[in-house]
Amino acid sequence: MTLYSNVLIYPEGDRCETTSSPSFNELVDLNGFPLQLPLKSAKTIVYRVYRISTKETRGEVTTFFYLELVTGDELFSLVQP
Repeated sequence: MTLYSNVLIYPEGDRCETTSSPSFNELVDLNGFPLQLPLKSAKTIVYRVYRISTKETRGEVTTFFYLELVTGDELFSLVQP
């Protein structure tokens, strides 16, 4: 039996296990779930998945999703007019 898990790695180095598995370059919220565009407000914490790696050990496969914080200037371009 093999256990599969997904782990978000935030820019500060914090780790959080999640049930979602975002795609590369996808915009996600704090919990790693995809965001619907356009955003309703620029006062939202948004991360982008910039790297995905997988670690396989005996009986366990862990996928790591590395996140970067989206800047304020880029957030304004994602907000509905």
